[in-house]
Amino acid sequence: MAEDSSIQAQLEAESRPRRGFKYVARRFSRDRRAMVGLVIVVVFCLAALLGELASPYDPQSQNYALLEAPSLSHPLGTDNVGRDLLSRIIVGARISMVVGITTVALAAVVGIVLGVAAGYYGGWVDMVVMRAIDVLWAFPNFILAVMLVAIFGLGLQNVIVAIALAYVDDFARIIRGMVLVLKEDDFVTAARAMGASNRRMMFKHIFPNALPPVIVQASVFVAAAILAEAGLTFLGLGVSPLTPTWASILNDARPFFTRAWWLGTFPGVVIMLVVLAVNFVGDAIRDINDVHEYGPGVTT
Repeated sequence: MAEDSSIQAQLEAESRPRRGFKYVARRFSRDRRAMVGLVIVVVFCLAALLGELASPYDPQSQNYALLEAPSLSHPLGTDNVGRDLLSRIIVGARISMVVGITTVALAAVVGIVLGVAAGYYGGWVDMVVMRAIDVLWAFPNFILAVMLVAIFGLGLQNVIVAIALAYVDDFARIIRGMVLVLKEDDFVTAARAMGASNRRMMFKHIFPNALPPVIVQASVFVAAAILAEAGLTFLGLGVSPLTPTWASILNDARPFFTRAWWLGTFPGVVIMLVVLAVNFVGDAIRDINDVHEYGPGVTT
């Protein structure tokens, strides 16, 4: 009985996150780049949530001067049909942030399930899953997204599904590699000896210890997904042209780059800021969860 209690205590200790919230918050707050990136991400998330409420003008209104340079009344100027550029950029944040977050969440869920199953069961399950992943891996992510959009058709939902499927293979490979290492660890052996079911061992004991690299990869892919959506929309394969997005604003500005520098400059700067900010946050998370500093299951 005492031995069983000892094993149970070991299992609970091993399955806890390696670092507490206070430790993570303290390490994160010391990284200036991460804090700047977090502020930028929060600002654009608020812009995405508020949308038209945060914009000074109606983003679809064409009642203003055409190609007006930045001024007090229009801080970022107007476009070729007289719409306020600042309002369109604020409203466009909703599409970009939704695509970035939703795409990565969908890709992570599918990739984690496939990767955990392949790594834990091995055998024919691993062979089938990884051969399918290899097919996806053979294509560059953006090219694969273009192919999938061509198959599914245009529209925001199809763009999200296409980009998510393009990144499933990355998550599956990462989590599978972690599971292959962790399933041979002592705390998994102890869980098996205690009679834990396969599902409990996979998602209660193994998955929490394999999560940090997935979080880091997710933060990187949010930026990649935003760029992918921008590229698809710029090529005319994204959301409806009537929907204001950062990429569609850039696309509309192409004929006017030499006449109205602000049309392409400001949405380009916004995309750059968000991508850099997400990467800064991802780098900080990676440093905090450095698996070379502490092994899986180690508590501090």
